[in-house]
Amino acid sequence: MSLNFYNFISIEGNIGAGKTSLATRISEDFNAKLILEQFEENSFLPKFYKEPDKYAFPLELSFLAERFEQLKKELTHHDLFKTFTISDYFISKSFIFARKNLPDDTFGLYKKLFEIISETLPKPDLLVYLYLNIENLLRNIHNRGRNYELDIKSEYLIKIQESYLDFIKSQQNMRILIIDTNKMDFVHNEEDYKTIISILSEKFPVGVHRVTP
Repeated sequence: MSLNFYNFISIEGNIGAGKTSLATRISEDFNAKLILEQFEENSFLPKFYKEPDKYAFPLELSFLAERFEQLKKELTHHDLFKTFTISDYFISKSFIFARKNLPDDTFGLYKKLFEIISETLPKPDLLVYLYLNIENLLRNIHNRGRNYELDIKSEYLIKIQESYLDFIKSQQNMRILIIDTNKMDFVHNEEDYKTIISILSEKFPVGVHRVTP
């Protein structure tokens, strides 16, 4: 199987969906350049989970700046020895989270900044959204044991899931693939991982496509 249809694949999903695990495994198996979000270095994140109203705006601005800086650097420097690029996020993640975390007046300002910044970055040839229900997301979050994530509530995950799906519906000129992974464990089950790769090896036209393995 080959993923050579695409120069840039972005894996997206809610918190705990398995984005980093999948992107990392694919990069290893297919000699792809890997871009991983450097979220653990953001000092506002633990504070936000404890006091979201107070820290939402500085958190979202800092994430936007960090993601833009990293993507601009990584996407403009091509590695001739890699077959393609794969990331565990894209800049649209900033917009998706900010829309749910910020009040309307603050989000209006944020949106203007986001639109200016996002237009300067290339879009992924394929955006993959890993869909998991809230119960499975909470299980994954608990299992990986990051202290600052353990207080995340199901209501917050529901809001983020809704924001992702609203964003996907609004896209007109992107190739987006939604994979329902509720009955899969592509991290620990090799057959499930191979199923994901088999799906990605198909060439999808522009538009939104949903697959339930």
